[in-house]
Amino acid sequence: MRRLRRLAVGWAMLADTIPLYPLYALLFADAGLSDARISSLLVIWTAVGIVAEVPAGVLADRFSRRAAIVASGLFQAAGYAVWMTAPGYAGFAAGFVLWGVGGAFASGALEALLYDAMDALGAADHYLGVYGRVTAVGLACQLPAAAAATALFAAGSYALVGWVSVGCCVASAALATRLPEVRPVAERRDPGAEAEQGAGSGRGYGAVLRAGLSEAARRPGVRAAIVAVALLAGLDGLEEYFPLLARQWGVATAAVPLAMVAVPLTGAAGAALGGVAGNLRARTLGLLVAGAVGVFAAAGLLRRPAGVAGIAVAYGVFQLVLVVGDARLQRRIEGPARATVTSVAAFGTEVSAMAVIGIWALGRPLLVAGAALAVAAALPWLLRPNAADATRAPE
Repeated sequence: MRRLRRLAVGWAMLADTIPLYPLYALLFADAGLSDARISSLLVIWTAVGIVAEVPAGVLADRFSRRAAIVASGLFQAAGYAVWMTAPGYAGFAAGFVLWGVGGAFASGALEALLYDAMDALGAADHYLGVYGRVTAVGLACQLPAAAAATALFAAGSYALVGWVSVGCCVASAALATRLPEVRPVAERRDPGAEAEQGAGSGRGYGAVLRAGLSEAARRPGVRAAIVAVALLAGLDGLEEYFPLLARQWGVATAAVPLAMVAVPLTGAAGAALGGVAGNLRARTLGLLVAGAVGVFAAAGLLRRPAGVAGIAVAYGVFQLVLVVGDARLQRRIEGPARATVTSVAAFGTEVSAMAVIGIWALGRPLLVAGAALAVAAALPWLLRPNAADATRAPE
């Protein structure tokens, strides 16, 4: 298990330390794109991710979760390479298409690979700790990525930043080839289960898709956990507005990047603590989310630079609850189409995030706060104990 943990954490470090992340919006603007055209690129990116999410999960279940993660890095690298070689609207749009497909391949496949590999080792109970650590590393790597972006841009402008980012993606793909490829325990114990449930290398794409969608829709515990994860993760869409809020609250523009350092750090801490929060009752998780919403709202009412600390605290709590919710979803999935089911949750996340961003953009922050409190109120029902939880997370 230690080797698996090291590989997963190493992959997260390479996959998320991308110097181009903090600069790509500036790249577009300096290439002459208007705000409207930049916004349209982000819409393309999001739309591709939504469309590709579930099909990518099915392919991961049908063929190989490891290959899907490898493909994720290569698609993302190709997207950045297109940006560097064709820096115009069409090139940027093509790059976002490739990046969107790449993101869809990793989403669902990573969780499925980790859980089934740990289940095969008899260590499924430790999934939450490992997944929380991987998530924490991904968040913390925003800091070295920002530092690298500053140094690389000074040395070689966007070109150097972009090509180093391509190299990071290729390196993450190369490391992903060392991840274990393990089929679900139930499938390996009973080869006939593959034919019965419609998944595995011997079944077609349509059979895998039906198996995953059937489990997502027909099993109440799985369905409820999917809704919980989708709604929780959808709130993460507000992260795009954190720098704008900081500036509105009196933080100087030049100081905004430094002020925002606390946000990924507390997010990483929250995700890492998820491993020790796995036995929290569902109603406790709901109270934590409600408390985070209260802290965030108080910071908004304060409208002072110190409110950034409130954002950071709320974000850390949110990440803790999110990784616990994901672990409970994985524990409830029993069929072999785990990546497909997880991708259904990711699809819901994209849709709910678009709704949250849309409401916020319309100037309705109170409505967003109300929706977040509604999610908190629903968690005790959505994540209430079922048969899969009973032996590991008594509530």
